[in-house]
Amino acid sequence: MHIRGSVPALVTPFQQCGALDLLAFEDLLRWQLHEGSEALVVGGSTGESGALEETELAALLECALRTASGRVPVIAGTGAPATAKALKMARLARSVGADAVLAVTPYYSRPTQVGLATHFRALADGGGLPVIVYNVPTRTGVDLLPDTVAALAAHPRIVGIKEAVAEEQRMRALLALRRPGFAVLSGDDATALRALAAGADGVISVVANLVPRLFAELVRHAREGRLQAAGQIDAMLAPLYAAAGSEPNPIPVKAGLALMGRMQDVLRLPLLPLSESLRPALVQALASAGVAPGAVLAA
Repeated sequence: MHIRGSVPALVTPFQQCGALDLLAFEDLLRWQLHEGSEALVVGGSTGESGALEETELAALLECALRTASGRVPVIAGTGAPATAKALKMARLARSVGADAVLAVTPYYSRPTQVGLATHFRALADGGGLPVIVYNVPTRTGVDLLPDTVAALAAHPRIVGIKEAVAEEQRMRALLALRRPGFAVLSGDDATALRALAAGADGVISVVANLVPRLFAELVRHAREGRLQAAGQIDAMLAPLYAAAGSEPNPIPVKAGLALMGRMQDVLRLPLLPLSESLRPALVQALASAGVAPGAVLAA
């Protein structure tokens, strides 16, 4: 397996009562596939993984697998603060039929580099699915360093890394590890073009939830060497990158999807809907990207 291209880290739609909105989720999936997304991440941090029950993750994965019908890989978010729980989630994803797992570094426990390496090897050995490791220190409190990634990249079932540290030096160090069986993916929309121009395989993206066709075009242009065209799209999306980071993810992106009529603006506590003072900037950013509020594009 080699993950590449534009890969949305999908939000999880909820009904007003708080239950999953699988009809809205299926609509979102069909739209993403129609617009050119090349894989789908289900139940990751953008999907409010910490607020999902295991049965809910299974239901979301089943919906995604049924809708994708083998056209693109379906990747399950299975990160956890403890290895035993991460293994349980990975095995659940395997039992449903997921193609791979995206496993964030164990959060809150803050393991050492040796502990991180041991954790991911255990997940790769015992989870039954290919593993994409995910490094996002701002959320987890621990940083998976390039030397540790280099050791993990030798494992046949560890197939890539999603790196959310935006520093150029970090991406360069990781790109040296690229090979046919190990993908390097940006996890930061605002610096994704720079990473792609340097050789990254793709982006696991937040804003691709909102503008899947435009973001897929940006990634395709960059990977095929048309950097001027990619740069034009990137400049168009810059206000949306800023708006998507105005409050913790996925608050702004869910607000944007609600404005577009794709789902209800419902999150699970402790997350709350986007502050009213930030909504005008989000509307303006969507308009800059060519999206009008209420404009639902046919899938």
